[in-house]
Amino acid sequence: MKSNLYNHTFFISIIAALLLCTNGIAQENDLSNYSLRFGFKTVKQADNSRLLEVSFIGYNKTDRKDKVPVFGAEIQFLNILNDEEILLGSSKTSKEGIAQLILPENQKYGTDGEGYINLRARFNSTDALSEEEEDIMVKDLHLDLNLSEIDSVKTVTLTAFTMDSLGVKTPVSDVDIIIYVNAMLSKMNINEGTISDGAYTFDMTESFAGNTKGDLTISSIIEDNDEYGNIIQEKKVYWGTFNKQIKADDHKLWTKAAPIWMYVVLTILLLGVYVNFIYTIVNLFKIKSEGDNLPVEPKKNYTVN
Repeated sequence: MKSNLYNHTFFISIIAALLLCTNGIAQENDLSNYSLRFGFKTVKQADNSRLLEVSFIGYNKTDRKDKVPVFGAEIQFLNILNDEEILLGSSKTSKEGIAQLILPENQKYGTDGEGYINLRARFNSTDALSEEEEDIMVKDLHLDLNLSEIDSVKTVTLTAFTMDSLGVKTPVSDVDIIIYVNAMLSKMNINEGTISDGAYTFDMTESFAGNTKGDLTISSIIEDNDEYGNIIQEKKVYWGTFNKQIKADDHKLWTKAAPIWMYVVLTILLLGVYVNFIYTIVNLFKIKSEGDNLPVEPKKNYTVN
């Protein structure tokens, strides 16, 4: 156990030193026991910004539970267009081996003839680690979420479409969608379906607990779609239930009846006082009785010469 901890510390120190040092002095350290995983994904978020995220982690080849995040690695995020690389930005990996870049809603992307945005994440090689890169191709899908009550029925309506450079909207089909209600610690899956002809509708017949104001947050998520990647859209709506617990007003200090615990304490105190009185009186009678039963010595007359 001590040996493993030492190896991990040494391994992390070597990688951090090589990545952060621009001159990178070569170190004699065998990294063949670890295989590096360089994962790249993109998520279009609820505010229509786009998240680019890289996970850069080394896994022990013999013990898969033994993993070492690559810390401080600079990741470049690129938009590829006709073999031209357009730098979108860069970010360094955290202590968890995660590098993120968030691009605003109005970010302009170069697209190919089929409307795909070609994205690339790259880590340039160092003396210790070889170059890593991964590409993603996604189309920019616009997902709109509408929450309304139709004939007193809570209705979730989704519209999904792509848009070309001229602003022409094209509805999409055969896209799986999952609808969640955001809970305190996680999301609750309440419906799954498929978008057809650019639309999907779901009636919420069940009631869900909201916050203290009765608000619910509804999320619609497209996960790992081959064409569009990951897309999240969410809105807050006053559809939640909030059951306030009403407690009886009995046994309060300002009511005619005192709390039960006060009765108990007062009874114990009074019993203690009465028992003490009785004990004292009984002992006084015993003392008097013993005094009356004592023999009386006769008086002696003394003569003074």
